[in-house]
Amino acid sequence: MDKPVIVQMDGSILLDVHHSDADAARQCLVPFAELEKSPDHFHTYRVTALSLWNAASAGHRSAEIVENLRSISRYDVPPPIIRFITETMDRYGILELHRGENGLTLFSHDPLALLEVTQHRSIAPFVRRNVSASAVEIPLLARGTIKVALTKLGYPVRDLAGYAEGQPLQFSLREFLGEGVPFTLRDYQEQAAESFHEGGNLSGGSGVLTLPCGAGKTIIGLRAMELLQTSTLILAANVTAARQWIHECIDKTTLTPDQVAEYSGESKMTAPVTVATYQILSYRPRGKDDFPHLSLLSSHNWGLIIYDEVHLLPAPVFRITAEIQARRRLGLTATLVREDGKEEEVFSLIGPKKFDAPWKELEAQGYIATAMCTEVRVGLNDEERRHYAVSELREKARIAAEAKEKEDAVLRLVARHPQDMILIIGQYIDQLKRIAEKLSAPLITGSTKSRERDELYQAFRIGELRVLVVSKVANFSIDLPDASVAIQVSGAFGSRQEEAQRLGRIMRPKADGMTAHFYSVVTRETKDQEFALGRQRFLTEQGYQYDIVDLADLEEVYA
Repeated sequence: MDKPVIVQMDGSILLDVHHSDADAARQCLVPFAELEKSPDHFHTYRVTALSLWNAASAGHRSAEIVENLRSISRYDVPPPIIRFITETMDRYGILELHRGENGLTLFSHDPLALLEVTQHRSIAPFVRRNVSASAVEIPLLARGTIKVALTKLGYPVRDLAGYAEGQPLQFSLREFLGEGVPFTLRDYQEQAAESFHEGGNLSGGSGVLTLPCGAGKTIIGLRAMELLQTSTLILAANVTAARQWIHECIDKTTLTPDQVAEYSGESKMTAPVTVATYQILSYRPRGKDDFPHLSLLSSHNWGLIIYDEVHLLPAPVFRITAEIQARRRLGLTATLVREDGKEEEVFSLIGPKKFDAPWKELEAQGYIATAMCTEVRVGLNDEERRHYAVSELREKARIAAEAKEKEDAVLRLVARHPQDMILIIGQYIDQLKRIAEKLSAPLITGSTKSRERDELYQAFRIGELRVLVVSKVANFSIDLPDASVAIQVSGAFGSRQEEAQRLGRIMRPKADGMTAHFYSVVTRETKDQEFALGRQRFLTEQGYQYDIVDLADLEEVYA
């Protein structure tokens, strides 16, 4: 009876967060269940088909998951849940794609399952002919479309059709960096790269690696490139991130500057290793229907395409990715959560989750910083409350997000950390301008020129700037290793994706081992507080304690 988890008939799982074994139970649940709600006492997880298929692709077996669930469950696990786990995971791999003589062969270990899916209207048009009772022939170009359709039907297919080798490219990771500093991969980085590559087997070569910001996802990507020795297209979130990739390629490998190129709005060069941005690929001239730069994905002989921050993959790139399934594909991300709900498309078109390094485990090993997460609550003044009461829903959200007392909270939080490197992050530019002016700190927004942006980031890195105010452009792939405090004053509507990226800005391990602090300033009893509950889910999912204090009590609580 003294167990931390209750499994319910509807597939939900309640975790008693006050139980002494709650952390161990959370680590047991994470590989196969998704966190839904995280109130103060019981957190709700849910077992879904996609979470189970990702677990299966990562090597977990249904018997193992059922046994683990029984070991932490306060009561007997309901038989329908055991059956759902077993049947759902057993469907993963029933269908396989193989290369055939005149296209692709869809093979099934269960002929009746094949008969069932090939009768469906989403699959039937692609069936050229029956090869046998267990196999049908489909066109090469239908590879991605078939995979998406089969996942929606509940039969995720194992893709064993192989990949184009791409243009060969010989290089290696360096053993020493500048000034003779030794360079080696951490154990989990090598394990992540190997889990993607799988020794060059057909079952490897496509998939997603999930690691926290600061864990060195770029280095894992470089190791995957080294294992494959082939020309590579790297897709990054923005120009700053693209240039960081280019710097890492030249700094940590034997690739020369002329072998690495930037393809963006500012430079459209290609090389054996080309780093492009999602913005340029999804650019469409006004009044036109086509995306002129999408051909970059298919017009070169790439052996590998790396999707950095894969959870940001825009719809046009999804569509072209369905047509280039013969290229190896590696997705890198801190979270598989997509705000558009297209997790199934990532699973089908980029590949299943191959590796997942929990934040708290890397923190315990000293690879990322220890973090304290605190929600600081403020109130609306009388004028703001009157305006809030009569406003439409969207306007209510903005009024709450830009509450004047938030600016006072930021000033007090900055004063509490006189020696720390501080990032102040927000959604609304006018609010950020006022904060930057009060602190005499520079502001970086989407309209800041790339050169000025890079200069400010560099000044922050070397300690010339201690406080930097940034808009949502700082959510993604910004390398600021000495930042130890992040203050979030406003954000997207409950976005866990955004929360992951913002927390990641302070997660690089600190030279002196200091604790990182992540503050969210939230307006109480408003839409702002409702959205904060959504963002809180991500932090709880990762095992972080989430404290809530009123601004008036801040000094007393942390005295």
